[in-house]
Amino acid sequence: MELKRVNYASGAPLEEKAGYSRIVKVGPFVYVGGTTSVQPDGTVFGIDDPYAQTKYVLEKLVKLLEEAGSKAEEVVRVKIYATDMSHGSEIIRAYSEIFKPVKPLCTMVGTSALNRPTQLVEIELDAVVGATL
Repeated sequence: MELKRVNYASGAPLEEKAGYSRIVKVGPFVYVGGTTSVQPDGTVFGIDDPYAQTKYVLEKLVKLLEEAGSKAEEVVRVKIYATDMSHGSEIIRAYSEIFKPVKPLCTMVGTSALNRPTQLVEIELDAVVGATL
């Protein structure tokens, strides 16, 4: 089986500078790297609001998946990194609004900090094209 690899960028300047891709697709497997609520103008969306940040990131991730030929229904794993686990219910509420019917694997981990103090949530996910219910 030959697996073609395709790298996708989101346009974030650090991707080219550091040398990483936002998405790597290998055959039917789609891997999306850690994504925060940084907007195109460089500001953080939803400051002090973990629900808003989570919802923003998940909507951004679904759009990125679509660019790579996948969709939310094909997500098999989600990893959420949160700077304050006491906000877990708000984060899971936003997550459930998109992924409750899909029921992918989901792990939420507390971390002491992300890239900026105003970033409360970072999310990465994996999908398999064709893996729908």
